[in-house]
Amino acid sequence: MYINDNNINQPEDPNTIVWKYLDLSKFVDLLLYRKLFMSRSDKFEDQYEGTFSEPTYEEIKKLSTNNPDFLDYYKTHRKNVVISSWHINEYESFAMWQIFTQKSEGLAIQSTLGRLQKALVPEIHYEQYIGEVNYIDYKKEYIPFDNTFFPFLFKRKSFQYEREIRIISDVTSHNLTIDNGLKIDVDINQIIEKIYIHPKSENWYKNLVIELVKRLGFDFEIEKSDLESDILI
Repeated sequence: MYINDNNINQPEDPNTIVWKYLDLSKFVDLLLYRKLFMSRSDKFEDQYEGTFSEPTYEEIKKLSTNNPDFLDYYKTHRKNVVISSWHINEYESFAMWQIFTQKSEGLAIQSTLGRLQKALVPEIHYEQYIGEVNYIDYKKEYIPFDNTFFPFLFKRKSFQYEREIRIISDVTSHNLTIDNGLKIDVDINQIIEKIYIHPKSENWYKNLVIELVKRLGFDFEIEKSDLESDILI
């Protein structure tokens, strides 16, 4: 269930366009099971995920001098927070195609912030929050810790190109043992507005995606990315 927390920043306009770039196997998994995979926060490539900047860490160390459990909580909390990452952009991103899809066999889901909010199924057991990532200097800038989600909504400035917005859930109270992540129920027709096929893909691949989507019972607008379209001169 999507929960609106006024302390967590997100774009004001629900029509803000967001993207998810993924390979075909993950796309089929999404449609087949109608569930969105959320990765365990400490399994991301960035080792700083869910950690604090130096100024914040120094303050937490002082606070935990007489209460070591306070620091231990933040160290173990990362295992219980799961995240689905999306990219904010009015247009396609060449960089995102390069980073998140293999060779020429990938797809991009186009959606909006409002669609993400509505797609999170109300009956779900886990509370879901949506927040925009802030990019800061981890050696100089402070990350507030009055909200347990804040460490997961800050990243180093070197990741600014990601322009990330996240669906986040804390499953600590559910006493789960999470391996790489977990899947949550979503309204697939709501979360997907349009599908773009990799700009370097061939026609057979586009036809395959169209047929797969049809056989799985969906009717999305599908088109090939025009980032590699013929030049006009």
